[in-house]
Amino acid sequence: MIWKQSRQLILVLLSFLMVIFLSGTAGAQKYENNNDLVRFGGDLTVSQKQVVKDATAIWGSVTVLPEARVTGDAVAIGGDVVLKKGASVNGDVVALGGEVIRAAGTQIGGDIVTGSQEVKNTIYLFRRWGIQGVLARIYLFSAGFHLLAILAIAVLGVLLLLLIPNLLPTIASTINQTPLKSGAWGLGGAIALILLSVLISGSILGMLILPVVHLAVFIAGFLGTASMGLLIGQKTLTTPDRKPIPQFLVGSLILALIGLIPLMGGLFLLVVNIFGFGGILASLLEPKRQQWLRRKSLPNNNVRGGVNE
Repeated sequence: MIWKQSRQLILVLLSFLMVIFLSGTAGAQKYENNNDLVRFGGDLTVSQKQVVKDATAIWGSVTVLPEARVTGDAVAIGGDVVLKKGASVNGDVVALGGEVIRAAGTQIGGDIVTGSQEVKNTIYLFRRWGIQGVLARIYLFSAGFHLLAILAIAVLGVLLLLLIPNLLPTIASTINQTPLKSGAWGLGGAIALILLSVLISGSILGMLILPVVHLAVFIAGFLGTASMGLLIGQKTLTTPDRKPIPQFLVGSLILALIGLIPLMGGLFLLVVNIFGFGGILASLLEPKRQQWLRRKSLPNNNVRGGVNE
């Protein structure tokens, strides 16, 4: 049931994005190909006695007039499917976010699908606020959440700099000195965590381990972002005294401002999180990896030394 509702929501969002993509041209768009009727951003009507294969309206309604026949499916996303007396649909009748309105004497060969309440609520918001209104509200919500998160990171980061002065500077120094390794550690660690979550989710082991893993990732994400904020502040505020707290606050302010840029700000913060996460992993694991490599090479060195002697 959850997967079915998720698929319906994904279909609604994809159709919404398609309408945005096509909105650069004037008015609604209608396409007809091999007896398939498709309309974006408007209502679609199957004329009286007309025979079509599929009839699809995205962000509009589908009306099948008397004695018209749809040999495939009649689909309306963000609208109703209206069947007049004598109309017939051999396949499914789908009205996501709307209703199926059928007069007496209509025929439906397949299923009737009207979507979940969540889908209807989503489409209602699009209809009420419009595309620009929905995008504006999504941006304001994400921007507010972003600013609150940066504020929390700034407050906790200052406390960390006061209580454990060397923690954030050490991670920032690791990222600065080995950026490629930090990025590789961060990307590899993120992929490993995703695979781990997929493999053990739903199992008893996953119920025991995943909460701890998620908590560790949350803490690592905070430390990584705070360390990147400090590093950005160090690159920006090069005062003679080089006090870490002012540098950290300046870097946090820069992160806050860049994060407000639509789309590009989110991508930038994603890169920041990857490098920050990688900086933590590199600080913790890279010395152990180097030590392991040195130990691994010792037997070979001893063997070569014995042969030379």
